[in-house]
Amino acid sequence: MLFRDIPGQKEIKDSLIRTVHEGRISHAQLFYGPEGSGKLALAIAYAQYISCGNKQAEDSCGTCPSCIKYSKLVHPDLHFVFPATSPSATKTDETPVEKSLEKWREIVIENPFFDQYQWYDKIGIENKQGLIGVKESAEIIRKLNLKSYESDFKILIMWLPERMHATAANKLLKMIEEPPLGTVFLLVSELPGEVLPTILSRTQLFKIPRLGDEDVRIALKLKTGLDDDLIDDAVTLANGNFNKALSSLTEDGQNKGNFDTFVSFMRICYAFSIVDMIEWVDEMAKTGREKQKMFLSYALRMVRENFLINTGHARISHMARYESDWSVKFSRFINGKNIIDIYEEFNNAYNHISANANAKIVFLDSGLKIGRMLKR
Repeated sequence: MLFRDIPGQKEIKDSLIRTVHEGRISHAQLFYGPEGSGKLALAIAYAQYISCGNKQAEDSCGTCPSCIKYSKLVHPDLHFVFPATSPSATKTDETPVEKSLEKWREIVIENPFFDQYQWYDKIGIENKQGLIGVKESAEIIRKLNLKSYESDFKILIMWLPERMHATAANKLLKMIEEPPLGTVFLLVSELPGEVLPTILSRTQLFKIPRLGDEDVRIALKLKTGLDDDLIDDAVTLANGNFNKALSSLTEDGQNKGNFDTFVSFMRICYAFSIVDMIEWVDEMAKTGREKQKMFLSYALRMVRENFLINTGHARISHMARYESDWSVKFSRFINGKNIIDIYEEFNNAYNHISANANAKIVFLDSGLKIGRMLKR
């Protein structure tokens, strides 16, 4: 992963490069910011630059033995930790991370902007909550206490430390506070507020801002070569999330699927057809908890955007063309009399699903309530 392969974020890149040139590489750093801003990609590019045998002024060389291994994510001094199955779900001596490492390399090389839902789908645990367990922390301690093989630094990149079990986090405290010489921890978080405070306090924070629309547009054009109108729709929809922009341009894009599901749900709710609603709920209950949460997040966004259209603020809404075309008529049903209640209902449903509530009960209850709210 080279810095030049990552859209935008020039100030962050320059800052990271300076820490290497000035010998100020902090032993524990946490990259945080909105989804699709390139946090993981930046962490990998930074690790590659630290280890590069022929550093350039603004990037890794890309051709030395270290860079070639980094391009395949197989450098012996680069280690990854990420949420996988819960510790009890594996019966072998391998940790969940070790079992999933090849799939991790595949998804990172293919699209380093991926989100947790795409990752859980990749490893087939979309019905479960991914975790970083105690077994992983023990393996981290073992690996980082070994001498480095080729580089001056051993680098561990932990994706989503907020998904780390409290016991696992506590086991790592001393290692993060006083790591072996030449050890660097790079933590990449979506929700730093949910990271164990004792871990958070031991890291140097790097806030990664949302990508600019022009950066997303240029990167999409280079990557896909698609028509400008399609790219403009994707940029508008993405609101700085490169992964969302990229997904919206694929035939199986998550956004289009969620849009179709949302439209059918709103129509059934408004018609207050109990039979159709039960059928819809049965189908939704089969999709898995993470996809249900993803749909509810999408519903929250659509409710917000339609309210903006209704109140005359369409210019600041972020929707694809097919969404905005449909919302021209639908937006009149999201108004000052029901926006707060509908938004809270979808938000409560999201929280209930996250807490492992029965999906059929949650969605049926929400559908009946929203059906009444839409009549206001």
